[in-house]
Amino acid sequence: MSEPELTGLTVGLIGAGNIAHVHVAAWKALGARVLVHSHAGAAELAAQYGLEAVDSLPALFAEVEFVDIVTPSATHKEITLAAIEAGRDVICEKPLTLTAADSRELSEAAAAAGVRIYPAHVVRFFPAYAAAHAAVLDGRIGQVAVARFFRAASTPAARGWYRDVARSGGVIMDLMVHDLDQARWICGEVTSVYAAQSPPSVDGISPVNVAAHVTLTHEGGAISQLRATWGAEGTEFRSGFSIAGATGVLEYSSAEDTGFAEELQDDASTGDLLIPSSTLYESPYLTQLRELASALRGGPEPRVVADDGIAAVYLAEAARESMTTGRAVDMSTFTPSGASA
Repeated sequence: MSEPELTGLTVGLIGAGNIAHVHVAAWKALGARVLVHSHAGAAELAAQYGLEAVDSLPALFAEVEFVDIVTPSATHKEITLAAIEAGRDVICEKPLTLTAADSRELSEAAAAAGVRIYPAHVVRFFPAYAAAHAAVLDGRIGQVAVARFFRAASTPAARGWYRDVARSGGVIMDLMVHDLDQARWICGEVTSVYAAQSPPSVDGISPVNVAAHVTLTHEGGAISQLRATWGAEGTEFRSGFSIAGATGVLEYSSAEDTGFAEELQDDASTGDLLIPSSTLYESPYLTQLRELASALRGGPEPRVVADDGIAAVYLAEAARESMTTGRAVDMSTFTPSGASA
């Protein structure tokens, strides 16, 4: 199926925080008209990029083809349900919601309304990760045995809503969710989850500086080990993987001179949000939003769909359960409580 033309796009951006800036840059590169609504910052964002600020969600829904939700995680469900009720397709930043039950509810509501939801799991669009997925799918390293994924960034928990686990999901839901998605995408469905965090969250409050470790067992027998760290403010963003198969190894680290570099954007050391950017390739955010917009206009199914967003949240919830009990979680019997911890 050929990709449809993306001329004449009118997109409703909901939210005006840090991640909104990279989404706006992508939509502008695609020639889209962008309307923005937010409780705070919409006028400033509109003035900076030549957007149209809108005072209410109903007014925005009335004007746009679909919406792009870039608000804090705890607000995703309510806003997405409003968009579905208005008959609008949705692109939503990760995590889709903070519980798998809520994510499933959104998916079912969208299906009933005849609209679509695509979660913005942008790491699937980073060249190194996309290449690793293709190599494993093509059998270039044989059956995967062991995979390691890591992701570290300057803490956002020193300020704002990230430290409140009920609002952010903590370091696993907010940061490691990318690699939970990668591990499942590259190594297959997960049968068990074991997790530990140091220091632990106390009374629902995340430490400012924290590391989480998760071990996944996959259906094909592979073992994935994931590490996510909120480091001291100003910590350089870094991520990478090592995927070992029967006949070869795939390795990538953003800290090495591999021809693909990730860097903190200007002012990212303030600790509000940690957004890697590519210096040599098209922005993965642009690649992602082009593919998702194309799918919403009738093009091929994108590489990430609602079920992938649900699965990533489900794995994050299993990791939280494992941290609470100190035991591995059997995914064949696990039923999330939906509670934050």
